[in-house]
Amino acid sequence: MAKVSVRFYRRKNKLREKTLGLARIDDDVCFDADLMAKAMAALEDMSEDYPDWVSSLIDQLATVHRRCVDTPEQRFQLFEQLHAIAHDMRGQGGTFGYPLISDFSDGLYDFTAVNTSLSDKNVEIIKSHIDAMRVVIKQRINGDGGDIGTQLKSGLDIAIKKYSKV
Repeated sequence: MAKVSVRFYRRKNKLREKTLGLARIDDDVCFDADLMAKAMAALEDMSEDYPDWVSSLIDQLATVHRRCVDTPEQRFQLFEQLHAIAHDMRGQGGTFGYPLISDFSDGLYDFTAVNTSLSDKNVEIIKSHIDAMRVVIKQRINGDGGDIGTQLKSGLDIAIKKYSKV
């Protein structure tokens, strides 16, 4: 049998260095100002359309909520649908200048998790989340909403406490 020569090459794991922050950062990195301006303008245009766009998602939430009321035996599947829609909405609000939508969507997402009770009380809490989102969009409450945003958040907290009582 002929003698076989094997070579083993150890390559540097550059992905690991980048992930751990060990890679050298080039100080000469810059972004094209025109490209950044175009991206910001596109985001601004999308922000103007966001209330109309998110209204359709809120309508979907309301439709699924009504089905929760009408068909309690299907609540598990319906809560999954609510959970998925809320998941999609969570990051969008803040991106387009409506962080209250993200806050309420995040709360709805947590509230419709798999281990949540399917009781009538919880269906009412879901309705409170949807109602709060509707107010934000109909009144175009962007940013943190100031006093109105604080009132909406506290109103939702009151509804959660009211319907969470055993």
